[in-house]
Amino acid sequence: MARTGRHRLRRVAIAVLLLAPAAGLLWVPLYAGAGPRLAGTPFFFWYQLAWVPGSGLCLLAAYALTRERPH
Repeated sequence: MARTGRHRLRRVAIAVLLLAPAAGLLWVPLYAGAGPRLAGTPFFFWYQLAWVPGSGLCLLAAYALTRERPH
Protein backbone atom coordinates (compact mmCIF):
# COMPACT_ATOMS: atom_id res chain seq x y z
CA MET A 1 0.00 0.00 0.00
CA ALA A 2 2.82 2.43 0.82
CA ARG A 3 4.34 1.75 -2.59
CA THR A 4 1.12 2.84 -4.32
CA GLY A 5 1.05 6.02 -2.25
CA ARG A 6 4.64 6.83 -3.20
CA HIS A 7 3.91 6.26 -6.88
CA ARG A 8 0.86 8.50 -6.71
CA LEU A 9 2.84 11.24 -4.96
CA ARG A 10 5.59 10.95 -7.56
CA ARG A 11 3.06 11.23 -10.42
CA VAL A 12 1.49 14.31 -8.82
CA ALA A 13 4.93 15.90 -8.41
CA ILE A 14 5.74 15.19 -12.07
CA ALA A 15 2.43 16.70 -13.18
CA VAL A 16 3.01 19.84 -11.11
CA LEU A 17 6.53 20.21 -12.51
CA LEU A 18 5.26 19.86 -16.08
CA LEU A 19 2.32 22.23 -15.61
CA ALA A 20 4.18 24.95 -13.70
CA PRO A 21 5.84 26.60 -16.75
CA ALA A 22 2.58 26.57 -18.73
CA ALA A 23 0.59 28.01 -15.84
CA GLY A 24 3.25 30.60 -15.09
CA LEU A 25 3.30 31.84 -18.68
CA LEU A 26 -0.41 31.54 -19.49
CA TRP A 27 -1.48 33.62 -16.48
CA VAL A 28 -0.68 36.90 -18.25
CA PRO A 29 -2.22 39.33 -15.69
CA LEU A 30 0.46 38.14 -13.26
CA TYR A 31 3.27 39.69 -15.31
CA ALA A 32 1.56 42.18 -17.64
CA GLY A 33 3.19 45.23 -16.05
CA ALA A 34 6.31 47.27 -16.63
CA GLY A 35 7.60 47.31 -13.06
CA PRO A 36 9.71 46.24 -11.35
CA ARG A 37 12.53 46.72 -13.80
CA LEU A 38 15.68 44.63 -13.87
CA ALA A 39 18.67 46.43 -15.41
CA GLY A 40 16.24 48.70 -17.27
CA THR A 41 14.26 45.78 -18.72
CA PRO A 42 10.51 45.80 -17.99
CA PHE A 43 9.14 43.01 -15.82
CA PHE A 44 7.05 41.64 -18.73
CA PHE A 45 10.18 40.68 -20.65
CA TRP A 46 12.49 39.43 -17.91
CA TYR A 47 9.73 37.35 -16.32
CA GLN A 48 9.21 35.46 -19.58
CA LEU A 49 12.94 35.11 -20.11
CA ALA A 50 13.38 33.74 -16.58
CA TRP A 51 11.04 30.89 -17.48
CA VAL A 52 13.45 29.62 -20.16
CA PRO A 53 15.95 28.11 -17.69
CA GLY A 54 13.13 27.60 -15.19
CA SER A 55 11.27 25.38 -17.64
CA GLY A 56 14.45 23.42 -18.29
CA LEU A 57 14.91 22.83 -14.56
CA CYS A 58 11.28 21.74 -14.20
CA LEU A 59 11.67 19.29 -17.09
CA LEU A 60 14.94 17.96 -15.67
CA ALA A 61 13.36 17.40 -12.27
CA ALA A 62 10.31 15.69 -13.82
CA TYR A 63 12.58 13.43 -15.86
CA ALA A 64 14.62 12.54 -12.78
CA LEU A 65 11.42 11.52 -11.01
CA THR A 66 10.46 9.21 -13.87
CA ARG A 67 13.72 7.25 -13.66
CA GLU A 68 13.41 3.89 -11.95
CA ARG A 69 15.88 3.41 -9.13
CA PRO A 70 17.51 0.03 -8.58
CA HIS A 71 16.36 -1.66 -5.37
